[in-house]
Order: sequence, then C-alpha cells, then structure tokens
Amino acid sequence: MKRLAAVLLAALLAASCSAEAPPPARLTVLASPELADLGPVLERLRRDTGVELVLEHRNTLEATAALASGGAGHDLAWLSSDRYLKLRGARPPLSTSTMASPLVIGVKKGVADRVRGGTWAEVADRAAAGELRFGMADPHRAASGLDALVGVATAAAATGSALRPQDVTCDKLGGFLTGRAFSAPTSTAAADEYVRTQDDVDALIGYESVLLSLNDSGKLREPLEIAYPRDGIVLSDYPLMLLKPERRDAYDRVVDWLRGERGQRLLMERGRRPVEPDLPRPPRLSEPIGNALYFPDRQEVLDTLLAAYDRAAAGERGRVVFVLDYSTSMAGARIAGLREAFATLGGGGGFDRFAVGETITVVRFAGRVLQEHTVTVRGQADLDALRDVLAADDLVDGTAIWSALDRGHRLAEGGAVVLMTDGENNAGISAEEFLRALPDPPARTYAIRFGEADPVELDRVAKATGGRVVDAATGSLLEAVKEIRGCR
Repeated sequence: MKRLAAVLLAALLAASCSAEAPPPARLTVLASPELADLGPVLERLRRDTGVELVLEHRNTLEATAALASGGAGHDLAWLSSDRYLKLRGARPPLSTSTMASPLVIGVKKGVADRVRGGTWAEVADRAAAGELRFGMADPHRAASGLDALVGVATAAAATGSALRPQDVTCDKLGGFLTGRAFSAPTSTAAADEYVRTQDDVDALIGYESVLLSLNDSGKLREPLEIAYPRDGIVLSDYPLMLLKPERRDAYDRVVDWLRGERGQRLLMERGRRPVEPDLPRPPRLSEPIGNALYFPDRQEVLDTLLAAYDRAAAGERGRVVFVLDYSTSMAGARIAGLREAFATLGGGGGFDRFAVGETITVVRFAGRVLQEHTVTVRGQADLDALRDVLAADDLVDGTAIWSALDRGHRLAEGGAVVLMTDGENNAGISAEEFLRALPDPPARTYAIRFGEADPVELDRVAKATGGRVVDAATGSLLEAVKEIRGCR
C-alpha cells in the first residue's frame, strides 16, 4: 500500500510540475526598435510560459519590405503595425494586437501652451512661424516618421476621410517641415538625438511609449509634456504576427500571456496602453487620445506622400511670384478680398501660411508693371513689409496681363507664378507673344479668375505652363490662393 501511495504521489507531482513548467520554446522575432526596452517583460514571459523570444530589431518599414518579399526567416514579427504590410498585399497567417501607443508630440514646458490641445494645423503654423523646432524619425525608414506625415497630411487635406493621392501636396508639408530640426533613422535614435540637442530643440514627435521612456531615463534637463493633436491620432497596436504556422502552439502561449492581466500590467509599466479596455490604467496613460485618423488604403498614397516630403524637406518650394491686378476695376470688394487673403497667409494660415525661409515676390500691375517687391520671410517684419506693398492704393487704368505675367516668369527662378486678374488684356504684349517667349521649362502658372477676365485665354496660357485656372467666383479668394500656391 505504501508503495502504491508513493507511485501516485510521484505521478501527481509530475503532473503538477508539467502544468507549472510548460515545454520550453525559443522563437526568433523580427521586432520594431522601440521594443528594445521590453527585456524585463520578456524575461517574465519566459518564466511563466517557457517561451523565449529572441528579438532582432529592424525598422518597421524595412522589416515590412523583408516580410513582403518572403525573406525575413523569423518565427514571428512584432512591429508597430501590420498596416504597411497589408498595403503591400501580404498577410501573415495570424496577427494579434498586443498593446497600443499613439503618435504624439513631446514638448518642453516653455512651448507647451503653443501645442497643448491644438491641431496639426496649429503645430504647422507654429513651425512655419519659426516658433517650434522639433525632431522626428525619417519617414522613409521608420514607421513613426511616416505615421507623422500621414497625420499632418490627413489633417491638412481636411476631407474627414483617408488620404487620396490628389490630397497630398508638397506645400501642405512645407510649413510644417520648416520647424524640423533633425531626423533620425529610428524612433529610438530620434530620442537619443533629442537628448544630445535638447538645449536647441523644443519638441520631439514620436510614439507615446518612447517619450514616456525618455522622461523616465533621467537624461533630460526638462521633461517633455505629451500633447495629443485633437484633429486625429495615428495609433499603433503592435500586432504579434505568426510567420511560421508550425510554431502556433508557442505563439498562442505568448499571445495569451501578453493579453492577460499580468502581461498587460507589465506592458503598462513600460508606457504601453492596454488592449483590454477594462484594465485600470496609471495616470500617465489615462489621457484621452481622441479619434484615430483614417489610414491610407493604398500604397500609392504613401509613395506620393514620401515624394512630397522629399521635395518639401529639400527646400524645393521655390519662389512664389504673385502677379496682381491693380487696375481701377479692382477697386472695392475685389482688392479688399485680395488683401484679406494675404493677411491670413501672413498671420496664421495654418498649413498654408507663408513660412520662415520662404521667398515671395509681388508684381503689381495695371496698364504696366507698377511695383516689384521680394521678401524672404525671417520674421514678422518681412510679413509687415509684404502687407504694406499690398496696401498701396495706386489703382490706375489699363490691364497689361501678359506683359506683367512675362515679368513674373522672369522672376520665378524655378518657382511658381500665381496670376490674379479681373479683366481682359488691353495693353502690352498679347497672349500669343507671351507664349512664344516662354522659357523652357516655363514656371507653372496658376491663374485666379474673378470679374470679367477671359476664362478661355487664361486657361490656354495656364495649361501651356502646366498650371490651371481657379475661378474665385465659385469659392473664396483665400481658398483659391491656398489651393494653388507652393511646390507643385
């Protein structure tokens, strides 16, 4: 009897041990760089489940390209999002969200009032005015950088839906990028660069978890306040993706643990928001993040966005030459509307305001060129000088549209020309003469028509330069100016 009892006890102990110590497994994981701080979490995971995760860190966008081509060779992938993979038409066998982190702006206390509770448009306005210098990750390499561009461009488009290729323009990004002090290869490298340059930079755009970790690091002379743009947030949900179906058993153990109460609490300690809504959160993760932005549903949109970013980041906005009709027919509401449009662009036009470093030339004309004035915006004094030029009231008879436009083209230096007129040409050269003298290539001409200006002739000239006509009669003059100025 004693022998039988001993055997039964041994069997029970063996069963108990096997339940407490599941079979060990070792999984290789292609992971985003910002997961490098999860070492203590992964060690507890290993002790509880027997599964060891060995992370190889690679930028989400680079990792996505490897996964889409089938060349990763890992058991799992754990990236900030699988949205980029889906846009490439590739889907892993299984993908499960494990935690969340919104893209936010970390700002110093001294400038927090300029950003806190604001929109992406207000951030762009501050940056364009030279009042906000920030760092970010390279959008060609890091998902946080590309997520930032998506957030900015979506807010700029103001369509209330996902971006389309036609919604993306360089000029919408130009003012925002005026404030960019640096970019870095990864989100974590951007945090490191901020530490190095913190005396000269006001803010850092990145994932909430990265900024909270930076505040905890003791490396900052001044902690960053987290700002959540109220016009929309790009949220990353860090899905764990199964790449090799034969590792499903170990994968399930990992997912169950990460999404369980212990795993979620440990992830919250590392600045991640839980995917389980009923779990109480610490105060620093309790701030509402508002609505998530619609993410583009086509790779073409991201390609267009990156091309626009490259042009804006390279400073290829160029000079914008405004050729403005100051003939007597413009007196009254028309000239007042023109001045109002420029006042908005010069003093708070959000994404569309004149940016620090931007060069603007104004050519005023009637029966001849009345005045030429060029400013490169360095501060309010330059914008005031531009306002003074437009305040001139020397309206005279005659409308030399094509002579004035010819002068504007000679001043454009690779930029764009915006023509505003309400009349028909009755002085100077003809449209045919203007077209014969066009440089090769010509500066794109965008004509804003109001009043009695000849729509056929304006359209012919605009199209010959690669531009187009906007009829101010169908909308506000300000919206027409916003639509066509900038780097196209």
